[in-house]
Amino acid sequence: MASTANVSASMKWEVVKKSKKPNGSARQQNVKTSAGRKALAESNMPRIDPAPPLKPSETIYESFERMGKKNKEQVPPAPAPEQHPKKPNARKCDKNSPRNEGDKNSQKTGKFKSLEDAMKALNLSTLQQQLEKSQSLFPENPSVWVKDLASYLNYKLQAPEIDPTVSKYSYDYPYCLASKELKSMCKTLLVKSTDSQQQLFDHCINTMLRELDKQPGEALHGYRFCIQAIMLENPKIATQNLASHLELLRSHQNKPVKCLAIMWALGQAGLTDLTEGLKVWFGIMLPVLGTKPLSLYAIGYLERLLMMHANLTKGFGIMGPKDFFPLLDFTFMPKNALSPSLQEQLRLLYPRLKVLAFGAKPESTLHTYFPSFLSRVTHNCPDDMKKEIRKSLPETVQSFKVTNDEMSTSAACSQGVKACNDVCNQLQVKMKGQGFPWSRLVLVALVFAVGFVMHDIRANGSFKVREQRGSDAGVELCFLRGLFENESASCAEN
Repeated sequence: MASTANVSASMKWEVVKKSKKPNGSARQQNVKTSAGRKALAESNMPRIDPAPPLKPSETIYESFERMGKKNKEQVPPAPAPEQHPKKPNARKCDKNSPRNEGDKNSQKTGKFKSLEDAMKALNLSTLQQQLEKSQSLFPENPSVWVKDLASYLNYKLQAPEIDPTVSKYSYDYPYCLASKELKSMCKTLLVKSTDSQQQLFDHCINTMLRELDKQPGEALHGYRFCIQAIMLENPKIATQNLASHLELLRSHQNKPVKCLAIMWALGQAGLTDLTEGLKVWFGIMLPVLGTKPLSLYAIGYLERLLMMHANLTKGFGIMGPKDFFPLLDFTFMPKNALSPSLQEQLRLLYPRLKVLAFGAKPESTLHTYFPSFLSRVTHNCPDDMKKEIRKSLPETVQSFKVTNDEMSTSAACSQGVKACNDVCNQLQVKMKGQGFPWSRLVLVALVFAVGFVMHDIRANGSFKVREQRGSDAGVELCFLRGLFENESASCAEN
């Protein structure tokens, strides 16, 4: 019975209580287990060691500058001057005055008084050695050669900076100051690195823009010199990426100094090639002609370009209606973005621009200008513009006539071509009939005069007979006058 009671007691439910907080030993054991599993997982995973950052390649110019700094550090300091006792009445000189700081800065940067002095002091043998060293270290990287050339020249040609457009100097400044040896050296290097000329051009422009942000920045004569050297060698480089350069110009539109620097660099293409210069003007300068800080240089550049190249035939085909009519509006429309003086300057250039627009064969191109000319003839049209349009409209109608005649002879002649041809004929008849026919009147008067003379000669004989008869008639007239006078005298006596 006792065993049965024990079994029944063991068959009852028992409540097992779980402690809220594990003891310290269990906790440490769990931590060790999780840490071990984590370490095991990390050891089994593949490891990727991060690569160290690439070290930028060092140019010859940077090594040259580092060697110069090292040499300066090795120079022993100069002995301190002897200190003389100060006089009580002597005027004290402030060592930290702005004048002394300016002198120290000018000596530290090594600037010359003028760019001419900097050009004369340039050591060409040292430059040649640096270029040869650059070519030997980087024989397959011509872009390093030309960039070293630009950096070296800009480092050595440190003279007072001028305005970004160089408007006070000749069109080829500062390239005109260089010696023949320096020009030949640069040309030889540019010929060797033909594929890197575009990189050098962009490098010079971007470096100039970065230096213009600094106050004060370095002088930019060396980069300007290289830009002009590139444009003399290959002016088409400036027009290969006009869209990107226009975007760069508009990104700096709130900084006129940078915009003028970009416009000057691209405008150097027009020094030797009228075609490339016109492409730069219509692609870069015409879109910003309404911007007041840039319009003065844009019109001045156009005037210089058209005066430098007297033969305009090389510029035919560059300008079309989409370029011509904005210029027409800027020239004749009042109260536009241009000042009256700039508008008058552009009006003086308009005849040459008109020749460039119409091209070598106006009769075959003027019909494309007719719709835009006709749309501008309104009541609000200015008088000067109306006169110009009236001069151009007859020429466009004649161009229509030539084009219609060519199309009417072809097999694909349509009814519209015939109708347009009839309208052009009617307009030409009206244009020819306008105005008083002075030429016809003069011709008729001349015919009447000749006929009168011929009739007189036939009626009275030759000219001599007519003259003799005239003299006889004169004698008879004198005799009759004498008889009349005698008769009147006798009547008075009676």
